[in-house]
Amino acid sequence: MRWALVKVSLAVTTMVVLAFAVPLGLVIREMARDRAFSGAEREAAAVAPALSITTDRDQLERVVASAGSDAGMAVHIPAGDGQEALELGRQRAAGEDIAAVRKLGRASTTGVAGGSTLLQPVALSTGEIAVVEVFVPEAEVTNGVGTAWAVLAGVGVALVLGSVAVADRLGVRMVRPAKRLVEGARDLGEGRLGARVPEEGPTELRLAAVAFNSMADQVVQLLANERELAADLSHRLRTPLTVLRLNAASLGEGPAADQTRTAVEQLEREVDTIIRTAREAKPQTAAAGPGAGCDAAEVVRERMAFWSALAEDEGRKWRVAGADRPVRIPVARADLAAALDALLGNVFRHTPEGTAFAVDVHNGEDAVIVLVSDAGPGIPDPEVAMARGRGSGSEGSTGLGLDIVRRLAESTGGDVRIGSSVLGGTEVRIWLQLDGRAPVSSRGHRGPVRRRRRGGPAAAYNRSRSL
Repeated sequence: MRWALVKVSLAVTTMVVLAFAVPLGLVIREMARDRAFSGAEREAAAVAPALSITTDRDQLERVVASAGSDAGMAVHIPAGDGQEALELGRQRAAGEDIAAVRKLGRASTTGVAGGSTLLQPVALSTGEIAVVEVFVPEAEVTNGVGTAWAVLAGVGVALVLGSVAVADRLGVRMVRPAKRLVEGARDLGEGRLGARVPEEGPTELRLAAVAFNSMADQVVQLLANERELAADLSHRLRTPLTVLRLNAASLGEGPAADQTRTAVEQLEREVDTIIRTAREAKPQTAAAGPGAGCDAAEVVRERMAFWSALAEDEGRKWRVAGADRPVRIPVARADLAAALDALLGNVFRHTPEGTAFAVDVHNGEDAVIVLVSDAGPGIPDPEVAMARGRGSGSEGSTGLGLDIVRRLAESTGGDVRIGSSVLGGTEVRIWLQLDGRAPVSSRGHRGPVRRRRRGGPAAAYNRSRSL
């Protein structure tokens, strides 16, 4: 905007300067020419009285010399009354031009070598017409014109530069608040909730800054209210959790009792984490930084060990593949465990007892794929299921399970896909990007991804589906 305003000001000022300077320069040249020929007319007029009295050569030569232009003046007297023609000074004009002036009886100018001449007719006492010729050099015609044009050019350049400077200052006054508004919007979009914009500049931008600051304050207030609500709701869960913990303590000994107590303890830890995070206003994010993250294989083995007892009670066959060696991923251990629990919980909740399920881990150089598949009836419309995972809560679902999984994958630049498994039921594929390179769209589809080598997780994933 700033440079556009400067360009417009430069173009407009240049056109205005040219519109005034060019005609003014031509007027100055004409004025210099008129001044030079006016001087020549005065010189010719100084000789005219003497010609009307006498035609004596000596007297006329003294008159011409007294006029100060004996080098540039010539007098042409025709013959008459027994007197021969008289020529004084140097003739520069053509004879035809002199004869034409004598015949017409009015002054004329004509161009000659080095300048111009003024031919002035003068009536003699004998009735004949003499012609006074005054030479006007070209330097005298253009005297002062170059200086005047240089002054005009300097004034024009000064006007153009001044207008550009003023336009630049005006542009800065308009662009700087707009730039600050853009930077504030960018900072707010990147999560810096303290971003505010100075309320200055033109009226429109000042009003925009006021609206932006008001919007930012409302965003901060809404987030604070959301955190308080999450903390309050989580705090309300403590009472039923206390009852569950007491009941679990009275179950006695045994694998089922131990698993129940472990689940209650884990639930209490998660509730405490939610309350603490909400109170401290720190969002839960995936682990980041060198060495951060967890071992996906270890988490898979741990969670499958937890769910295996319930699987045995319901007569379900289960399988784990690819979890026999370490697989590092850039997400927190608790986040991956929550995602696996959500998917495995869906298997137990939405498939009949006795339905088999499996968890496969495929490790590659740039991504890790975790597959959770079952032999249940499948999902007829995966898009509706993903929409439910985004919080619609339809068909008796809270919408949190798949949403947890989706946010976990997207935090690494990956995505979640739902399809048909080799077991005949549903397969949920979690793609975890190791370098966080490619963001995902709102529907879980990936953006452009570089071609992977045959040894990558995609190849392993395809091989597992063909088994």
